[in-house]
Amino acid sequence: MADPMAVSPEFGHDSTTEFPRSSEGLSTHPDPIGCDFSLPLNAVFHPLGFTAEIATNCEHVLAAAEENWKSFDKVFTTPPVQLRIAVLKGQASPPLPPPTCRGQRNLVMFVASAHDFAVCDLTTGFASCWLSESTVENGAYLRYHFLDAMALLLIEALYLTPIHAACVAFQGRGLLLCGDSGAGKSSLSFACARRGWTFVSDDASFLVRGGKHNVVVGDPSHLHFRESATGLFGDLKSHALAPRINGEIAIELATANMPQLLTAPQSPISFLVFLNRQISGPASLRPFSTERAAAIMEQVICYGEQHIRDAHKLSLHGLLRTGVLELRYSDLDSGVSCLEALVSARGTPAEQQSRNE
Repeated sequence: MADPMAVSPEFGHDSTTEFPRSSEGLSTHPDPIGCDFSLPLNAVFHPLGFTAEIATNCEHVLAAAEENWKSFDKVFTTPPVQLRIAVLKGQASPPLPPPTCRGQRNLVMFVASAHDFAVCDLTTGFASCWLSESTVENGAYLRYHFLDAMALLLIEALYLTPIHAACVAFQGRGLLLCGDSGAGKSSLSFACARRGWTFVSDDASFLVRGGKHNVVVGDPSHLHFRESATGLFGDLKSHALAPRINGEIAIELATANMPQLLTAPQSPISFLVFLNRQISGPASLRPFSTERAAAIMEQVICYGEQHIRDAHKLSLHGLLRTGVLELRYSDLDSGVSCLEALVSARGTPAEQQSRNE
């Protein structure tokens, strides 16, 4: 059996680490791997409306979490997920690549370096993370690769099912705009929002599991576009292109700076629409195979023990009982008009219920 005392140099070879030490330089109690590392700073946040509790020893971590999730209020009364984030002072890491992600059963790990890594327990909703000071100073990297990655992974495992789709709503009816990267999800959702639709998310949506209705939550605070979107929306040309932290070149817009847009953090879903962008031709809607839709949507279900994956798939199958269609379109205006006609033909939820009664 490995001697835990033998691994202490990984953390403690640098005299600036914060493990408890006596005047003689020896640990005041046996804690060679930092199990009792002091994390005196605590705060509560609500990513996607769920509660996340953070314990850390670094104000920068709490500031980054505030920047990430300041637009979310508490919506769900589920037990919180817990993130314990320890920052080792004096440790420095060179500019880091995106962390490597690996998992087995209920554990998922993010490893960027020997000083920057996290372990998430999907069963208990608990994550332990160790970071160097230099990594924490890179706020965008910290927020995207660790804070969001840990919190959303734990919340998904316990309460949500991830969906690679944009979400918009019209006349009280939500639509998921599905498709591969480059299919036009962000552009079409923005075009809908500019026509008075409610914007929920532009790429990543999450289905709430266990509810009576197919409710999807998202982050409506930002829109992201590829460079090619400047050809569709001339006003985007005034926004500087910047490399996203995931490596893509993109334009990022904060919806708070566009008060004319209607936004909401969630919506019940009435239709799934798979996008098929054409070179030319009128916009049209046609049935889309539910079996094919399930196969596409299940591609993002790739982690956790089997009971977690089964819960994800069960919730997706419930979602697929709504209308599943393919939108063929060549320009945004006709695509939006086609979707508006679809929703208007079905009426508002209240009108639909009245007809059913």
